[in-house]
Amino acid sequence: MKLTTMSKQAISHFFFMLVLLQAQDTILNPVVYAEEHCDFPAIFNLGDSNSDTGGYAAAFDPPTSPYGETYFHMPAGRFSDGRLIIDFIAEAFGLPFINAYLDSLGTDFSHGINFATAASTIRLPDSIIPNGGFSPFYLDVQYSQFEQFKSRSQMIREQGGLFASLMPKGEYFPKALYTFDIGQNDLGEGFFANLTIQEVNASVPDIINNFSANIKKIYSLGARSFWVHNTGPIGCLPYILTAFSSAEKDSVGCLKPHNEVAQYFNLKLKEAVAQLRNEFPSAAFTYVDIYSVKYSLFAEPQKHGFELPLVSCCGYGGQYNYSAEVGCGGTITVNGTEIFVGSCDRPSVRVVWDGIHYTEAANKFIFDQISNGSFSDPHVPLKRACQRTSK
Repeated sequence: MKLTTMSKQAISHFFFMLVLLQAQDTILNPVVYAEEHCDFPAIFNLGDSNSDTGGYAAAFDPPTSPYGETYFHMPAGRFSDGRLIIDFIAEAFGLPFINAYLDSLGTDFSHGINFATAASTIRLPDSIIPNGGFSPFYLDVQYSQFEQFKSRSQMIREQGGLFASLMPKGEYFPKALYTFDIGQNDLGEGFFANLTIQEVNASVPDIINNFSANIKKIYSLGARSFWVHNTGPIGCLPYILTAFSSAEKDSVGCLKPHNEVAQYFNLKLKEAVAQLRNEFPSAAFTYVDIYSVKYSLFAEPQKHGFELPLVSCCGYGGQYNYSAEVGCGGTITVNGTEIFVGSCDRPSVRVVWDGIHYTEAANKFIFDQISNGSFSDPHVPLKRACQRTSK
């Protein structure tokens, strides 16, 4: 059935209001649980730059100052001014920040490990660094790294010596929390390959099938507690807003068609997680609606203590303080004068850090909202993510 322009606008407005109302309701009325918490001895993370704690930095070009300035006071392998959501998750369980698998210099993996790298995708990307913009460490590779780490770490522990204590105990693997935040770059790859919105949408089922296949393989290696983030409102980020400036915008100023693709991805991801829950009843699968929380930062920034949500804190040029020609920490020559691309004055009240990633303040807000279970399906708080449900 062909919809009229007015019908399309009405439907889009309905979806926008539904997302916003859901976010408002859960933020104002959080779910509270009093049952016993899970005791996760380790965290194993797979993902992209949203949770990369140093993988990309170890393999390629590390982010430079002012990255890391807010918390670490120096670049710390993270694409933010400070901590990421995965760092706050580790802190919530009293665990040290989890180190990147690719960081081989004096690294402690005794309480978990991070396989995420910036620019990673779920599927094998068409263009890979250095001949393209995407990481070679896509999800299949991250799974392979985990598989090798699981066996080799136990060999090192059995051998004893200096490095044994830097490896997780074998009993940690089935008891650990397995976290996932990946998929944004799969959509971005399609957009920047000049695929139509319909063509990017058509790729989503295969992307999700690849994700599910890797989850099943990780389950087969003993994982039992899965915490899965959906993808955020990509159409609100300056790198997308700048590249596709002619696309239709919603009332907030985000790109409507690009966000609708993200919402479709999330719909299929939620269905896949539900299917995994049914297929593997001995495991706990929690789907986390990151999208709604992030979108609330763009829709109602002042309510949450933020300002200028669509404008990069660290960037240069244009309506969104972002340019694909020079990034945060780079330099650009303007009228014969070299300009350093530095941070804004108050990153603590800004949402977007460098045009692609979020500030520490935004990451902390997002963590606070998702950790109590308000945005989880089923409504399970982070500290009960080991508890199985029949839903």
